[in-house]
Amino acid sequence: MENIGIGKLAIKLAIAEEQDVQSLTEEIGKLGYVVYRGRAGSMDAKNIFASVETAAMRQDLIRENYREEHALYHGIMEAFSGYCRGQVDLGNVLRSTGLVYTIVRGPLVHGVKGSGDWIAVVMYGLIGSPRQGFEHEAIGMGIQPI
Repeated sequence: MENIGIGKLAIKLAIAEEQDVQSLTEEIGKLGYVVYRGRAGSMDAKNIFASVETAAMRQDLIRENYREEHALYHGIMEAFSGYCRGQVDLGNVLRSTGLVYTIVRGPLVHGVKGSGDWIAVVMYGLIGSPRQGFEHEAIGMGIQPI
C-alpha cells in the first residue's frame, strides 16, 4: 500500500465487516500506524466525545499534553460534525446514534517521508429518530496534525 492517506485507512477500518477488523488492524499497524476501533452510542454528544477521548488515552494513541489532546479534540469535532451533517450541538443531539469510531495515528501519507505525525478520527454508523427503524447511515472524518 504505497502513498495511501491516513484518512482512507481510518475509513476502511471504520466500515470494515467485523470478521475483517483484526486482519485490517494488523495490516495498518505494519504500515507504521497506531490504530483503535471502538463503539459508542448516545443521544448526548458529550458521551460520544468522552468515549473517543478516553479510548485514545487508554490505548496510548495520545499522551497527556496540550498539542496531542488539542489535535484529538478537533479531529473528533470534525468527525462528529460530518457524522451529524453539520448540525452539531454539544449537548443532546436529539437523535439516536450508534456508531463505530476509529482513531489512527501516524504519517499523513504512507510512504512519503516528512509528511509528519497526524491523527484521524472517523465515525460511521446509524443516526436518526429515537424510534427503531427511523435511522440511516452517516459518516464523518476529521484529520489533524500533531
